[in-house]
Amino acid sequence: MLTGEYAVLDGALALALPTKKGQKMTVKAHRGTDLVWQSYDHEGKVWFESEISIYDFSAVKTTDQAVSDKLKKYLKNAVRLNCEFLDKWNAYKIETFLEFPRDWGLGSSSTLIHLIAEWAEIMPLELYLKCENGSGYDVACAGAKGPIEFINSPEEVSYTPVDFKPTFADQLFFVHLGQKQSSDDGIQAYLKAVKDKKNLVKTITDITENVQEAKDLSSFKKLMEEHESVIAKHTGFTPIKAERFSNFDGTIKSLGAWGGDFVLATGDKDYVQQYFTGKGLPTIIPYKEMVL
Repeated sequence: MLTGEYAVLDGALALALPTKKGQKMTVKAHRGTDLVWQSYDHEGKVWFESEISIYDFSAVKTTDQAVSDKLKKYLKNAVRLNCEFLDKWNAYKIETFLEFPRDWGLGSSSTLIHLIAEWAEIMPLELYLKCENGSGYDVACAGAKGPIEFINSPEEVSYTPVDFKPTFADQLFFVHLGQKQSSDDGIQAYLKAVKDKKNLVKTITDITENVQEAKDLSSFKKLMEEHESVIAKHTGFTPIKAERFSNFDGTIKSLGAWGGDFVLATGDKDYVQQYFTGKGLPTIIPYKEMVL
């Protein structure tokens, strides 16, 4: 999410960027009476396995109960949205394949929800909103072909493709902070801390619209810095640049829940790589390599 983090929960317009790397899933008929589930990481190694009862989607066997509990929730709600899904009690073997490291936070759960929704022939956002408490922007991104505007307000939950192609993309980089941030924890912290939601929503919506009109890096950087400042003002959270990278000669913006996963950094490629590598953060991905 380039703009709108936290405020999107209260109806602010967000600008979201689908990534080139995602997740794939295969479903094949299988002998037996259960669902056999195997999940592979980006290196082709199995990181999760389970046998799932078709009767109630509980785990007969599992290597991770927490993951099995999530699958149970997703599958149960998929059946509630389409009563014909899995109604024949046929057994299947399901395999999922991540295309990015699990600790990158690019949406292993949201892409999985989207894949299960496609299998069940239901709307991915409907399934997400039955299962989770976030905005749903990441599930919208999972099926998008390029940047989108996303809104989750009392009146509507929708997204629209937009033509966002910054001419200064070669000076934009995604830097992995080396730590996973819980979206649920971030949401709860925001809900407790936020002040003046109406003004926050209007200001962030204006920034989202203006970012799409930015013609040069200077204008873009000012909007990113304003976004960080506005979120900090309304929540009391400390911007990541002030907290960890105060001597960086450029703009740094949090993406999603503050404090983890990726940040956006602006500047010359050599300088950005030298700076963050020197901080022990070697995963630096150019904009055009990351964004679909």
